[in-house]
Amino acid sequence: MRGRVLKATGLVLAGALVLGAGAAGWAYWRLNDNIRSVDINSALGDDRPAKAPDTPSSDASAPAPTLPAGPLNILVLGSDSRGGAENRELGGGDGTGARADTAMVVHLDAGRTGATVVSIPRDTLVDRPACPLPDGGATRPVRGAMFNSAYAVGGPVCAVKTVESLTEVRMDHYVEIDFAGFRDLVDALGGVTVTTDEDIDDERSRLRLEAGTHHLDGTDALALARTRYGVGDGSDLGRIGLQHRLVKALLERIAEQDLLTDPVKLYEAADALTGGLTTDTGLDSLSELVGFGRSLKDLTPAGVRTLTLPVRPAPWDGNRVVPDEPEAGELWASLR
Repeated sequence: MRGRVLKATGLVLAGALVLGAGAAGWAYWRLNDNIRSVDINSALGDDRPAKAPDTPSSDASAPAPTLPAGPLNILVLGSDSRGGAENRELGGGDGTGARADTAMVVHLDAGRTGATVVSIPRDTLVDRPACPLPDGGATRPVRGAMFNSAYAVGGPVCAVKTVESLTEVRMDHYVEIDFAGFRDLVDALGGVTVTTDEDIDDERSRLRLEAGTHHLDGTDALALARTRYGVGDGSDLGRIGLQHRLVKALLERIAEQDLLTDPVKLYEAADALTGGLTTDTGLDSLSELVGFGRSLKDLTPAGVRTLTLPVRPAPWDGNRVVPDEPEAGELWASLR
């Protein structure tokens, strides 16, 4: 009798292990398959700013290969994609194509214990370079073009090339998240807590908030990130200030949750993030994203500073801005 019980228990355990392995394999495949990527390095070739040398982590406990710890620059875009019903419902509009609704250059210091996030106002006038297109052609260079037009005419490749032309800083990676992906990530984290200094009533972003502290779900957090006309003077600079508060709130929320001890919550967050993500080919697999995440293990919200590119009104167009020199150039030089 005892032998039959042990045998039955063994079969149950074996079945559970098989099912568990199958579930883990399916989850890995799904998350890996979620990620879309663009081969920016091949498209742009060698005519780019120099890449900073990488240095391995000094963490003796890190498994081989050791984690990278050198400085890194990442272009992060929030896209108002028109793709899919969810994005259209969230304000992405109809039709095809997308625009860069939010642009941030994220600089990770050597050692990965500090970071600087620099927002580029989308109304900034820049000299947009010629950008390669997938069909072998190229966009034409334009002087005094709106910054966010680069993504509209040439996608991620042109966005990266334009930023590198503006900053003379090599973008080591590219990360883009769409409306639905951002909303789902915030919801998977259980929302974020943000404090606003003034009432917000913005019909375009569909957000109405009284001044004070609020716990926002994904839909309202996205609306806050898009709010422009309901705060300040209605310029993009007011919206960037709200986005910086949201970045800090997201980092704090992630730091509060020990996702590694809650597989369900970890999977939900990873599924939400990868489901709305487009990266360069250096971050287009789950293993690469996990390795990158592990390299940030010592980065805390307190170690992240948020800045806006110094700008001034364009002399020929009061509705647009241009980089304010020499401050803008000095900022970019500090990130090289």
